[in-house]
Amino acid sequence: MTIHHAMVLAAGLGTRMRPITETMPKPLVKVAGKALIDYALDHLQQAGVTTAVVNLHHFADQMQAHLKSRDHPRIILSDEQAALMNSGGGLAKGIRLLPTGPILVMNADLFWIGEAAGNKTNLQRLADFFDPARMDMAMLCVSLARTTGHNGKVDFQMAEDGRLTRYQPGDSHGVVYAGAIAMHSSLLDDAPEEAFNLNIYFDRAIARGRLYGLELEGHWLTVGTPEAIGEAEDEMRRQGVIPANGNL
Repeated sequence: MTIHHAMVLAAGLGTRMRPITETMPKPLVKVAGKALIDYALDHLQQAGVTTAVVNLHHFADQMQAHLKSRDHPRIILSDEQAALMNSGGGLAKGIRLLPTGPILVMNADLFWIGEAAGNKTNLQRLADFFDPARMDMAMLCVSLARTTGHNGKVDFQMAEDGRLTRYQPGDSHGVVYAGAIAMHSSLLDDAPEEAFNLNIYFDRAIARGRLYGLELEGHWLTVGTPEAIGEAEDEMRRQGVIPANGNL
C-alpha cells in the first residue's frame, strides 16, 4: 500500500554535532551539499508521501525558512519551541495534525544510498510490509556491516519472519534500527501529554510479539557528529553517488 502521511522527527538540540549546531539546527547540516532534512523528505516523497509533519525547536526560524522552499511533500510544522517533547512526545503531538491512519516516521539525521534502480524504494517496501493486523510497528533495519557513522550498537534480533526482540550478545541475526517506521497513528492514542521516549512503545510491541523489521536495501548513513559528515561523503564517493571531488 502507499502511505500518504508522515512525520519527520527534527526537533533535537544536536548536542553531539557541536560546534556546528551552536549556530544552526542539525537537520540543516549539509552532506554533499544537501541538507539532512531534505534527504529524509526526498525519501518520503519518492515513497508517495504527500504530507509530512516536521517538528521544530532548535533554531526553529531557520527550519521554517528552509522548509518554505519545498512544495512536495506538503509540510506541516509542529512547534516544540516552548518545550522539547523527546521522540515519543514529539511524535504523539505531531501526528495529531494528520488524519488518523497509517503513517511513516523518519528521523532527520540519517538517510540511505544504493537502492536498486527500478525496484521499490525502502520506504515503499516498508509500507507494503506493514500489516496492522499483526504489527504495532514495522521498522526499517540494517546489518551493522552496511552502516556508516553508527556507534557500533546492535539494537534488535530479527527472526526469519521479521519479528524483533531486543538484541542479546550471541544472537544470530542482530540488526540496527535504521530510523524509519511504518505504523498506524492510533497506536499513540493512549500516549501521555508530556515528553517521553518512543522506546516505551517499542518495548510494548515486543512484549506483545508485534514489533517487526524489514532489512534495508543499500547502505545506511547516520550523521550525528561533525566527523560523520566526512565519513558519509567518503562512503557516497566510494559508491559512486557523488563524484570523487564534488557534491550531488
